[in-house]
Amino acid sequence: MIPYARQHIDQSDCEAVLEALRSDFLTQGPAVPRFEQTLAARTGASHAVAVNSATSALHIACLALGLGPGDRLWTVPNTYVASANCGRYCGAEVDFVDIDARTYNLSASALALKLDEAQRSGTLPKVLVTVHFAGQSCEMAAIGALARRYGVRLIEDGSHAVGGRYQGAEVGCCSYSDVTVLSFHPVKIITTGEGGMALTNDAGLAARMRRLRSHGVTRDPEEMQRHGEGAWYYEQSELGFNYRMTDLQAALGLSQCRRLDEFLARRRAIACEYDAMLADLPLILPFQHPDTQSAFHLYVIQIDSERTSLARRVVFERLRHAGIGVNVHYIPVHTQPYYMRRGFRPGQYPESERYYSRALSIPMYPALSSGDIRAVAAALREALG
Repeated sequence: MIPYARQHIDQSDCEAVLEALRSDFLTQGPAVPRFEQTLAARTGASHAVAVNSATSALHIACLALGLGPGDRLWTVPNTYVASANCGRYCGAEVDFVDIDARTYNLSASALALKLDEAQRSGTLPKVLVTVHFAGQSCEMAAIGALARRYGVRLIEDGSHAVGGRYQGAEVGCCSYSDVTVLSFHPVKIITTGEGGMALTNDAGLAARMRRLRSHGVTRDPEEMQRHGEGAWYYEQSELGFNYRMTDLQAALGLSQCRRLDEFLARRRAIACEYDAMLADLPLILPFQHPDTQSAFHLYVIQIDSERTSLARRVVFERLRHAGIGVNVHYIPVHTQPYYMRRGFRPGQYPESERYYSRALSIPMYPALSSGDIRAVAAALREALG
């Protein structure tokens, strides 16, 4: 089976983790701030807060922005459930904005209409979570301008987009947003085994997210209410969580960062090979917005229903039978049972549902060989025949 995605671990990664194992620190030690500094420097963000998952990063970002009961968070249906669930963790209500038919990202025009309606009805969101689907940035200039106009705080879910670029700048620079979240899950661009990071240019947000990842506890004298207790003293200023990243994870992440450009170049080369090999098939291939340079976490095709009568499920099953580990990203969040119990129904976000009915993620990872790519293309040709 050729999987749809997998990690790329080499000897240098193993040696980096072994070095951390032999050090004095296994939990959060000096490797964590080095990893944070490396990605802050790479993206151009002022501050980076490493945590144990991107979901944790989304949660503490929402809390740091003041999201709570009585507030609203908006995101897109075409994402993993974490992009919506982070709002529910804070007690906020969640709503959705439909996607653009070409990029599969949040539609800036749909957002403009929904914000206007929400302003008139007094139901504006406090937080908007944009999702850079498959590694391609959303149209952040337009979305950022709308967020500022309506007083909405903005989180970029860049879990798919480590190393992606928008208008020449790296995803994570936070030029248009309050916080950008990255993921280091094994199938993502780089991995720490499991892990995430929140990037921001706001020192206050960074300080609060650091407290929240560690039980709400601080040892910083400037943040304490009492002084002169002694070097052992710490204070819990609010209710936080154990969302810390370990030094083992950070050591792996630092090693992976050294090969990030190599990984990105290979993913983009694979996308080009697919573009050429699949051009004549009844498929809709990934559109790349001229303002973006995708990290290509995923290569998503759609079955073109105007050129074939085959259902996506038939193609999916034929490919799996042929040893091609295709997958589907994503089932629209509003159609999940949890969210349907909260009042959502199929038909509310037609572009997301239309996309879902035809989408297939085909194998995409740096170790995919040209022979593997030809095998995927041949299997697709056979499955569509």
